[in-house]
Amino acid sequence: MNRRASLRRLLGRSAIVGNEQRAPQRTENTTFAPKPPGAGLTPYSGEWTFEQAAHLLRRTTFGPSRELISTAVEMGQSAVFDQLFADPPAPAPPVNPDFTEDPNVPVGQTWVDAPYSENIDLRPYRNRSLRSWIFLNMLEEGISIRQKMTLFWINHFGVAGINDKRFMYRYIELLRSSALGNFRQLIKDVTVDGSMLIFLNGNQNTEVAPNENYARELLELYTVGKGDLAGEGDYSTFTEQDVAAMARVLTGWRTFGNLNSEPENPPRVEYREFRHDNGTKQLSHRFGNAVISDLGDAEYAHLIDVIFQQDRVAHFICRKLYQWFVYYEIDEQTEMEVIAPLAQMLIDNDYELEPIVRTLLTSEHFFDILSVGPMIKNPIDYSLSMVKQLEMSLPDDQATRYEIGLRLYRLAGAMEMEYMDVPQVSGWKAYFQAPQFYRFWINASTLQIRSGLANIIAAGPMMINGFAFAYDPLAFIATMSNPTDPNVVIDEFSRLLHPQPLTDQQKVALKDILIPGLPDFEWTLEYGEYVADPENPELANAVSLKLRQLTRALISLAEFHLS
Repeated sequence: MNRRASLRRLLGRSAIVGNEQRAPQRTENTTFAPKPPGAGLTPYSGEWTFEQAAHLLRRTTFGPSRELISTAVEMGQSAVFDQLFADPPAPAPPVNPDFTEDPNVPVGQTWVDAPYSENIDLRPYRNRSLRSWIFLNMLEEGISIRQKMTLFWINHFGVAGINDKRFMYRYIELLRSSALGNFRQLIKDVTVDGSMLIFLNGNQNTEVAPNENYARELLELYTVGKGDLAGEGDYSTFTEQDVAAMARVLTGWRTFGNLNSEPENPPRVEYREFRHDNGTKQLSHRFGNAVISDLGDAEYAHLIDVIFQQDRVAHFICRKLYQWFVYYEIDEQTEMEVIAPLAQMLIDNDYELEPIVRTLLTSEHFFDILSVGPMIKNPIDYSLSMVKQLEMSLPDDQATRYEIGLRLYRLAGAMEMEYMDVPQVSGWKAYFQAPQFYRFWINASTLQIRSGLANIIAAGPMMINGFAFAYDPLAFIATMSNPTDPNVVIDEFSRLLHPQPLTDQQKVALKDILIPGLPDFEWTLEYGEYVADPENPELANAVSLKLRQLTRALISLAEFHLS
C-alpha cells in the first residue's frame, strides 16, 4: 500500500462543510510514478514549476504563501536553494511588549540579559514574550530553512521546564545559529549549554555524586543511538560502562545568574575544577577501549571527539534528518541508496551539516511523487499554514503582534506541540515512535481543535487588542489569474493549500459550495458585479460569504492536513 493511501485511511474522508457534502477521496488504486531504481541522491533535473517549488517550501518553511512560491518559481531552482541555505541575520531578541511592568526593562527593550526583581515575579511575562517571539520569527521567515531546522534541533535536543527564559532564549539561539553548521561542534555546545545542564541535571553532576542523565541521552538519543541488546548492559552501540565513565567526564559544570543563584546577574555557565572528577575514565570496546585522562574544562570536548570516531553517529543523524524532511519509513533500498551515502558524505565533510541537507533536498528522491504529500503536518505547520497561506497580515503595533504570536503558540500547545516543553527527552512521539509516527498528531482532541481553528479563520475576524486579525477573501481572490472563473478559483486555491491535485469529483463538490447547483457563468456574473461596484456592501458580503464557505471546505479536506 502506498504512503498516501495509508494516510487517507487515518484522516478519513474529507469533510466539506457548507451543504453537508463530502468530497470523494482518491481510491487506493490511484497510481503514482514510481521512483527509478537506484535513483537515490541523483540531483533533481526535472521541471521547476509551482508544484515543485511548493513541495520544497512546504517541507523547509512553515506554510509558504502563494507569493513566496511564485517568487521561488521565478528565481529558478538553483537560486532558490542558495537563498534557502543563506545565513540570515539573527532576529532581534524578544522584548517587553507591554505585557507587564518590568522595573529593569522599559517597554520595547529586551530582557534577555536583564536581572530579576525582588518585588515582582517577572518570569510569566518573559515566558509569554519568548513564546510570542518564537512564532513571530516563523511567521516572518521568508525563503529560509533556518526556522525549520531550528525546530528539528528543538525536537532532537528536547528540553522542558526551564523556568529562567533567559537561558531558554540562549538555547534557541544556539540551535538557530548552528542549525546548518558542524554537528560535532553543536553537540559540544549543547553539552555545556545552560538549558541542557538544567534539564538533564548536568549542573548537579559532581565527582562525589555523578549524575548519568545527560551521558545516557548523549549516547542513546543524540549521537550513536541505542542498538539491539548484545549482552548484559551492552546495547551494541554503547554499554553501561560507557554511560558511567562519560558521566564522570562531564562533571564540574554549573549554571549561574538564574533564579536560585545570582539572579541579579546575566545567566552564564562556568566550569568548577573542584567539582570535576579528575581520575582516569575507561570506555568499553564499543569505543575502542579508549582511556580519557584529566583534561579539565576541555575534557567534555575530547569525549565528543571520541564518540564521533564512530561512523554510526553519521548514520543516526542522517536517518533523523530523512524522517524530518521526507518520510518516517526507511526501507532497505532507502537505507542503501540515501542514508548510507549521506552518512559517508557527512563523515567526508567533517560533520558539516549543510552539504548533506542540501544534497537530500536537491535529490530526485526528495522530488519523487511518492515524497509529495505523505507527511501529516505537525501542529505548528498546520496553524501557520492557514495564517500564512491565507495571507493574514500582522499589525504594526508591537504589543498586538506579540499577542498574536502568543495565541498561535498556545494553539500549537493545545494540539500537543509545546515548543519550549518537549514532552519527552526523546522528542515528540511523531518523530520516533513506531508504528504510528506522524499519526500521533491526529486524535479526537487535536482534530477537534484543528477543525475549530479552521472554522474561526474561515469565518473571521479574530479581534486582538482591537486589531482584526483576519483572512480577507476578496483581497485574496483578486490576486488569482482569473477570479471570474470558478474552476480557476478552485484549482488555484487547491494548488496552494494541498500537496496533491484534487479529483474531478472533489472539484465538483467544492464548486457546488461556491455556486450551489448553478452553471459557471452565475459566478462570473456575481463576481463581475462586485468588481464593478466594490463599495456596495451587499455585493461584497455575498461574494465574501461564498468564498469563506469555499475556504472552510478547502481547509477541511484531509489533503490540507498533509505536506
